[in-house]
Amino acid sequence: MSAMSNRATVIGLISDTHGLVRPEVFEALQGVSQILHAGDVGPADVLTELATIAPIRAVYGNTDAPGRPDLADRIEDVIDGVRIVVTHGHELGSPTPPKLVGAYPTADVIVYGHTHQQLITKAARRVVVNPGAAGPRRFKLQPCVAKLYIYQGQADVELIPLGIQGDAE
Repeated sequence: MSAMSNRATVIGLISDTHGLVRPEVFEALQGVSQILHAGDVGPADVLTELATIAPIRAVYGNTDAPGRPDLADRIEDVIDGVRIVVTHGHELGSPTPPKLVGAYPTADVIVYGHTHQQLITKAARRVVVNPGAAGPRRFKLQPCVAKLYIYQGQADVELIPLGIQGDAE
């Protein structure tokens, strides 16, 4: 990341763990001030394990049991002047950046999961990010997490692949 990362608030982004916390996550998210999980967490011990890195907040995914007190429907927060929304995205059917921007028009940063495909879309000072799936490999996609950097009201995102592209599971 640029010089922005030296003084920025750094937030870990993770999604679609589906019960697996890969060992690489601990190094990838080292030093973050908090972690935001965009759903499909799996058992509660996933959050306990991730909380050893930094405080964590998480939303429900379509595979998470309803009624869990450790999962929110959606997270909406303002951090260092940046309005952030975290959602799994399944409530929109097949989530896409345009659908998410339409659903959350006041958000500066929208974090979502569900598709397992890491993606960063930037437009008009807005960032839509899917950190990818950090859990069991599915759909031949590289497991991934992300870091969100916030500095002076601006947001930037870095994707962090986990493991080696094409590694066997």
